[in-house]
Amino acid sequence: MIGNASLALVKWLAGFFGNSYALIADAIESTTDIFSSMLVLFGLKYASRPADANHPYGHGRAEPLITFLVVVFLLVAATTIAYESIIHIRTPHQSPEPYTLIVLAVIILGKEFFYRFVNKKSDELKSVSLKADAWHHRSDAFTSLAAFIGIFIAVFMGKGYESADDWAALVAAGFIYYNSYRIFRPALGEIMDEHVYDDVIAEIRRVASTVEGVINTEKCYVRKSGINYFVDLHITVNSQISVSEGHRISHLLKDKLLKELPQITNVLIHIEPDEHI
Repeated sequence: MIGNASLALVKWLAGFFGNSYALIADAIESTTDIFSSMLVLFGLKYASRPADANHPYGHGRAEPLITFLVVVFLLVAATTIAYESIIHIRTPHQSPEPYTLIVLAVIILGKEFFYRFVNKKSDELKSVSLKADAWHHRSDAFTSLAAFIGIFIAVFMGKGYESADDWAALVAAGFIYYNSYRIFRPALGEIMDEHVYDDVIAEIRRVASTVEGVINTEKCYVRKSGINYFVDLHITVNSQISVSEGHRISHLLKDKLLKELPQITNVLIHIEPDEHI
């Protein structure tokens, strides 16, 4: 958030004094980054609250909801940039100052660093809101790159190419729209309990096969809430064993799953008799 605030300030000043709307558009996008990061921070803190009587599955669903708000910020920023770009394209104005290229080069490197850092953390935590924030940084890097290209054309091609700066801002708006969809789609899938966890299911079946008494696994459903996974699993056991023995096997399996797959918060195991034994 401190980094975003610093970059936004630099962009606003350089864009205003350097006569570059592409840089000002970039500053608008960076300003939304500050607020979206604040939302992500709040969402992660709220989503990490433990389960309670009113929320037996915890508060993890707050995370994709926060992601939707981040998408709204992106869409508002993109629409504002696109609208202002079209107005500037139709209005004669001076070319940007050459020093804005140096400012943008530094900004592009900084935003790419932010993207890689936050994206790595989002992969570690399986967090859709952090992933959204990471792509927010990446979209900012690309808007800065578009601004760099537009300003370069406007500065070095001379008279008649002044609007290249504004066209660059318009292209950047299109990229932000595209990124908004990329961020929105997985968050929607999480809210709708979309089946996208084949890798987790494969690991669950692998662990189950190592527990003595488990003959096979049948149905296995996984739902994600924030950074936590909840599992419904059907296993088959010898039909001749006692209820207490089946209960013991299910607890052995549950304990092993929670130990070997720490991203899983809880497992509901249903016992099925294997009629072939």
